[in-house]
Amino acid sequence: MTENAKGLNKTRIIGLIVAVIAFIIPFVVQFDGLSVAGHRVLSIFLMAIALWISEAIPLHATAALIIILEILFISDKAMLPLPAGFDAPSYKGFYGALASPVLMLFLGGFFLADGAAKFNLDTNLVRVLIKPFGTMPSRVILGLMLITAIFSMFMSNTATTATMIAVVLPLIAKLPEGDRTKIGLVLAIPVAANIGGMGTPVGTPPNAIALGALAKEGVNISFVNWMIMVIPFMLIVLFFAWFVLAKFYSQNDSKIEIDIDSKFETTPKAILFYIVAAATILLWFTEKLHGIPSTIVGFMPVVVLLATGVINQKEFHSMQWSVLWLVAGGIAMGSGVGKSGLDQWLIGLINWAEMSPAFIAGGMFIAALLMGSVISHSATANLLVPIGMSLATAPGVAISPVASAVFIAIGSSLAMALPISTPPNAIAYSTGAIKTKDMAITGIMFGILGTILYAGFASKLWNLLGIMPE
Repeated sequence: MTENAKGLNKTRIIGLIVAVIAFIIPFVVQFDGLSVAGHRVLSIFLMAIALWISEAIPLHATAALIIILEILFISDKAMLPLPAGFDAPSYKGFYGALASPVLMLFLGGFFLADGAAKFNLDTNLVRVLIKPFGTMPSRVILGLMLITAIFSMFMSNTATTATMIAVVLPLIAKLPEGDRTKIGLVLAIPVAANIGGMGTPVGTPPNAIALGALAKEGVNISFVNWMIMVIPFMLIVLFFAWFVLAKFYSQNDSKIEIDIDSKFETTPKAILFYIVAAATILLWFTEKLHGIPSTIVGFMPVVVLLATGVINQKEFHSMQWSVLWLVAGGIAMGSGVGKSGLDQWLIGLINWAEMSPAFIAGGMFIAALLMGSVISHSATANLLVPIGMSLATAPGVAISPVASAVFIAIGSSLAMALPISTPPNAIAYSTGAIKTKDMAITGIMFGILGTILYAGFASKLWNLLGIMPE
């Protein structure tokens, strides 16, 4: 066994021990003002934190564990008796998290992303879209970032990064030793993937977690409204990121030639996929015209692509089902926190009414940034969104549930200061072209700018545009 494997096993063992201890504490320590059901959900919540941080078991396994524990401890089928007067939620509601409409929206995104990779649509689009940016390093970096960000709005950040890094590696191989353009080209990809993923509901799991939490409260945000709310500030962060990378990590005396040998497939299945993908995206963009919710639209390509064999059985089995389970666990966690009264107890520990909306929003954003830098972005959103949503609905707190959920989702996505912060960072770091210092400096800068923009100005713009849901 290697030293790394030994260290990893040790970390997991410690994580399991901490998780068990954390789970037991609320059963032996009584907290004033917290109900019996609240103590039980606190046990599950603390355990989830320990498991998600340590990754002692897979993230999606923790999500499944949350669902079954909530059924066994606070549902109408609880194995331990609950106090008289507690309105125990139906166990079917917790299982229902696995079939949330938001998950169907995300599943549709998976099918489009996998189909794009299968028919080389992603690589072909890169070849077409990158040509207008020429050969100057700063312009090539801009082109790569824009293409990566656009892809990440509809594809997995990880898949997008893997595709774009494959394009970049031949470029940096041709550059002379010591040319800082290598750093700029490689670093541009994960930065743009993380930023671009914020732009649509299907861009990244934290977005789905936020939408799921809002849907539980009866607040539904359309595909286009999410884009209108997020993209203006997303573009500012993206172009600032490009300016920083072009300024400090490119040498304009270099010349970059991009030669991608590929062509669009014209097989019947490829053409059918192009039509289905275009139709799905068009329906997402025109939701206000036809009235079909984006969650229903997202399920349409699933049915069509499976029925026609465009996505075969093997490809279907290889889908990122673990991500859907992770999102479902977050939805169930939020449901348990709310129905047990744990959220109100946690909120009552601090006098939020004396804090300004900007301060509260900034606090949420920074908490997501810090936590998302050391654990999974999805796990960060799963832990913080339920608390943020409950805080937003508490008396005297001047921040909307929408702002709360969206800020936490965006803050999670902007957490990219370390190689371990997100899979795109890990992929870029594995090339050996960048150092942790480069990633940390730029990641912190972009996180600070995002905090200022979203926490300081987003709600004002949303109200001005009249798109802030009630």
